[in-house]
Amino acid sequence: MNRHRYSDSEIDAVYRVIRERRDMRHFRPDPIDPDVLRRLLHAAHLAPSVGFMQPWRFIRITDRQLRTQMHAQVDAERRRTASALGEREDEFMRLKVEGILDCGEVLIAALMDGRERHIFGRRTMPEMDLASVACAIQNLWLASRAEGIGMGWVSLFDPQLLGRLLKLPADARPVAILCLGHVDSFYDKPMLEQEGWAERQSLSDMLLENYWSTD
Repeated sequence: MNRHRYSDSEIDAVYRVIRERRDMRHFRPDPIDPDVLRRLLHAAHLAPSVGFMQPWRFIRITDRQLRTQMHAQVDAERRRTASALGEREDEFMRLKVEGILDCGEVLIAALMDGRERHIFGRRTMPEMDLASVACAIQNLWLASRAEGIGMGWVSLFDPQLLGRLLKLPADARPVAILCLGHVDSFYDKPMLEQEGWAERQSLSDMLLENYWSTD
């Protein structure tokens, strides 16, 4: 018996929240309870990070005008992305890709400034700072789902433009616009799968042994 193992019900809950996490786009505007928001942010802050550098910074957007300006930037990039998709342009434009103006809370997840002084774990792979922020975002996502709060990760923006809007230091970088809020329901499947944009690939096609190719 593994004495470090959680109980069956606790393990079921962990796998359930992983299975039912969704990238949400449809929100109600009701505010999130401050204690719940604090718990969610604390969960994000407990994420692992390379060299324990903890490179994440979260900016809570409470200014409605800022939200509107951010939405305009996202919408502009949405149109540029649609144009770049060629024959799928119209299909893409029918998708709802964000809920910035609808949700209860908007957070910016950003990479901190001064990251270059952190060498541990980054000497050959400097992008591990970004991987660490992604871990914090995933923690926030799973905790949100467990609390019954929807979360959507928006990446349709120009990091330099958004950074200037939010007055980030020159060597800091926004990674994600995170929309959090109450929802009427969670999608049965990931929204892009539900809408026929893509299908989940088989794990067997992505699991290799020893070498990438046996050729």
